[in-house]
Amino acid sequence: MPGIVKIDSATFIKGIVGTNNILTDKVPEIAFVGRSNVGKSSLINSLVNRKSLVKVGKKPGKTTEINFFSINNKKLYFVDLPGYGYAKTPPKQKKKIEKLILWYLMYANAPLQKVVLILDVKAGLTDFDKEMMHVLREQGHPYLLVANKVDKLNQKELLMRLRSIKKDAREAVVFPYSSLTRKEKPSLLQEILKII
Repeated sequence: MPGIVKIDSATFIKGIVGTNNILTDKVPEIAFVGRSNVGKSSLINSLVNRKSLVKVGKKPGKTTEINFFSINNKKLYFVDLPGYGYAKTPPKQKKKIEKLILWYLMYANAPLQKVVLILDVKAGLTDFDKEMMHVLREQGHPYLLVANKVDKLNQKELLMRLRSIKKDAREAVVFPYSSLTRKEKPSLLQEILKII
């Protein structure tokens, strides 16, 4: 993705629940995925310098569509996938969300450049996250892990948690991040936007 080094503009385009012409307009896509409640919306908002571009739900598991955001006038799409694995979501709805995510990653033929898998640093890699990593590896999608909410831990706890996540993550790059302090934002953005 030559030419993208910083984010100047971000606009919501549309939400989809299946095949749509947005998938064939050849704009490179970067997808964000993670369990409900890991702070995905806040993380995307922090990266694009907007408070509420991505709506932060009061209840986890509210997003049921794949939401597309135009970055720098369609140089790139940020694609926000619904959060998975929220315990209180009815089983039927949970299945529907998981199917939608898998469809996008496996069958949508989107021009996907990278997947950003977000986890709560406190919770570490859950079984859902490990399954997601397995799918990403199988599909050959480049991905990185963002261990979010690092501001919630002290230095000692953080090092312990990160060590454990890195061990489970195998070859994946792991980025510690806080949407609150945004300390790691320049290096995370660089990693996300660098030319594939």
